[in-house]
Order: sequence, then structure tokens, then C-alpha cells
Amino acid sequence: MKTDINAVIVTNVPAPYRVPVWRKVAQAEGISLSLIFCAPPHIDTVLDTSDYGFVSYFLTGRYQAMERRFMHCDPGVWSLLNQLRPDVVITTGYIPTFLFSFAWAIAHGVPHVVMTDGTAKSELSLSWLHRLVRRIVFKFSSAFIGACDGSRSLFRQYGVLESRIYKSCLCADNERFSIPLSTAPKDFIYCGRFVSHKRPIFALQVARETAIRLGRKTSIDFVGSGDMEAEMRAYAGNISEYVDCHFLGYATQTELPKLYADAKIFLFPSEWDPWGVVANEACASGLPVIVSPHAGVAGELVADNENGFIRELDVELWAEAAVTLLSDRALYGRFSENCRLRVAEYSFDNSALGITDAIMQAYHEH
Repeated sequence: MKTDINAVIVTNVPAPYRVPVWRKVAQAEGISLSLIFCAPPHIDTVLDTSDYGFVSYFLTGRYQAMERRFMHCDPGVWSLLNQLRPDVVITTGYIPTFLFSFAWAIAHGVPHVVMTDGTAKSELSLSWLHRLVRRIVFKFSSAFIGACDGSRSLFRQYGVLESRIYKSCLCADNERFSIPLSTAPKDFIYCGRFVSHKRPIFALQVARETAIRLGRKTSIDFVGSGDMEAEMRAYAGNISEYVDCHFLGYATQTELPKLYADAKIFLFPSEWDPWGVVANEACASGLPVIVSPHAGVAGELVADNENGFIRELDVELWAEAAVTLLSDRALYGRFSENCRLRVAEYSFDNSALGITDAIMQAYHEH
């Protein structure tokens, strides 16, 4: 009697844009999937673990979230893996807990799969020690899963064979976000954490400059929270003559579609972002995206002059792009349609397929 491949993914938290993908992997024929999480969900805490659709375990240890990365160390993952006895181990980074899991796989002769959202650009500033760790992990791994073409480029830099690289795109629930746009939408929406490298003040500056060029007041919704909120509110007060600014707070996955539908343009001025699922949500909603070249979606999901604009972080350039979209109804309509067309391939089904294919190859070729 044929038995399923017992696969275990060790990752940080149950992210709302990954849970549906893991659920589909768990439903795939020939695979029995379990997830080991470093910590409970902190992005969207509404979904109950009983609704995940896969077996899940939560480690203890200390979880420390930082502006761009996180840290977790729990040697107890070794004992848990001893209990689960997986046929394939997948880890999604290089923190101590993940390295313990990688070491367990090597010590027990179990194929290990690397999974990352990182890209060649996002890892440019890594230290020699970080690069050494990756070289060691890659040398003893059987398959590699990346979130985008930038991840594929990253793997190639370390000499990984193309035949061992798989893509599991980051994606949103496209159908949920595909609702009619408002008849009286705000000009802009910013959705994300209010932290320095996400540049929320820059978004306000763009809204102000756009207002000056259009000769009318503009409007922007801010969805999210973070350490910079007080500074943002103060700046918004100073430019209230030009910009009608609303702070909507944190929104759940259920609440987000309507908020996107109430806007015209999505501003994504990040200084550093391996991808940016918020852009998937915006595109699924039909919102053209203005994005910096420092986000992973730039040049992949968002194509310059097709469904958005890719511009360096210069207020003048962004305001010019915004004015173009807000002043040309035909162009806006074309960009909006292209958004939905381009995001269609970024689906949970396609994302799950990359993971299942990697598991199969790692297991059968090990």
C-alpha cells in the first residue's frame, strides 16, 4: 500500500497569504503536510487554527520581531521533529530554529528543502557570515522554492541548478478583492506598517505635490499602524490645506477589499521589500500601483507603463505619475484592467504547485 510523503514545513507564523497555499498542499495527493510555527499569528489573528486545513504545531522559545526581520531560537524543534519523523523538511529562513531543523534533516538522512521570499536585491547587504550559512545550507539541500524571479536569481548566484528551483508565488485571494470600484473613490491608498523603510511620510508628500499640480485637494487613506503614526498625523495636519487624510487603522482580510475599492491608486514607496503582497491585493482590486524599484513586485507583478509606474523615490516623479493616472480616464481604465490580468497567475493553486513539485523531487531523488 502506497503511503503519503510526510512533509513538514518549519516557518515563522501563520501568515494570511500563506495559510491557503499550505492548505492546498495538504490536500494534494500523495502528501501529508504538517506546519511547525515559531509563534502564533500576529498579522491577522481572526482565523482559528482549526480552520487552517492542516496539522499545525506552535513552538515556544523567544520570538523577536524586528523592522525587517525576526529572530527565534527553540532547540525544542528537534524533539518535535523526532516525534513527527518527516520524510521531507522545508525551512523558510536561517534563524536558529530553522537551522536546528535543517541539522535534524541532515543528521537523519532526510531531504531538506530551502524556501525563501528573499531576492538577489533584498540580500545584497548580507554579511559574509550570513552568506556562509546560506552556502552551507544550499550545499546540503535537495530542492529550492522561491517566491519570485528575484528568488530564482538569488539561488543561481549560489550555483543552484535550475532544475532544482521551484516558484511558490506570494499571492492574495484574487476573487475576494475583485469587487466593483467605488463611484467616489479616494485618490490614494497606502496599506502597510507605519515604519521608516516603508516611507509613509513620502506618500503624504506625493499626495500634497499631486494636489498642487492638479489645482485641487487630494485624498488618501492610510490602512495599518506602526511607530510613525504620530509623526504621520502631525505631518497630515500641516498639509491639510492640500490633502484630506484618513487613518483607518488595522484592517482584517475580510475588511480590506472594500478599502481598496474605495481608492484609485495604490502607493507603495518602500525602500526595501522582498515582494509586497499589498500590491497583489491592489492589482486584484484593479488599482494601478506606483512603486519604487526596491520592492520585489517591481518589474514582475507591476510592469512599468502597463499596470502602474516604477519610479525612484522622488516626490516629483511620483506626483507626475499620479497626475497622469488621475487626468487620463482611458489610460487609467487600461491600467486597471491590466492589473487584474497580470495578477491572475499569482494564485493559491499555482503557489501550492511549486511547493508540491519541490517536495516530490526532494523525496524521490534524495
